[in-house]
Amino acid sequence: MKIEPVTLEGKLVRLEPLSNQHKEGICDAIADGDLWNLFVTLVPHPKNIDAFLRTAAEAYESGDGLAFATIEKATNKVAGSTRYMKTNFPYKRLEIGFTFLGKTWQKTRINTEAKLLMLAHAFEVLKMNRVEFITDYLNSASRSAILRLGAKEEGTLRNHMVMPDGRVRDSVLFSIIQNEWSGIKQHLSIKLAQGDR
Repeated sequence: MKIEPVTLEGKLVRLEPLSNQHKEGICDAIADGDLWNLFVTLVPHPKNIDAFLRTAAEAYESGDGLAFATIEKATNKVAGSTRYMKTNFPYKRLEIGFTFLGKTWQKTRINTEAKLLMLAHAFEVLKMNRVEFITDYLNSASRSAILRLGAKEEGTLRNHMVMPDGRVRDSVLFSIIQNEWSGIKQHLSIKLAQGDR
């Protein structure tokens, strides 16, 4: 089974299935803040964007998930990317990850609305029971952002990954489950309506 390609659209953001047409915009978003230099993330260097796009397409073909280009509607610019990944239909769970935004869009409502759209699709259309988020223990900004969504921290996966620089990374696991979704949806909708992120 695969997640069918779909465009998810809110007031501020549009999530389009990632394709080669987004290549230049993704490179611009990555260059906005030199995101590849952030040691707590796995953002590709613009010179490696072809491999990034190819890997996203291969993951889709294998049934792993679906990558999106994150488009700011007001400017029609690519702000970054995010994806459904590690999809397990029999167990009704998936992960939302590989999320990055150019510096211009960080600490705005773009990420909050994008996650609201993705969570709504995961729980209401794909009928998932569980959505996971995993981030570097050292990435305090990401951990805070995930908690602001309403996700629960479940624990630390010690020595979980080896980063490109050789650092052995601990990762923190968060989740939102089906019976929490209605309250979290209301919470995020109110935050966005009030102008909060």
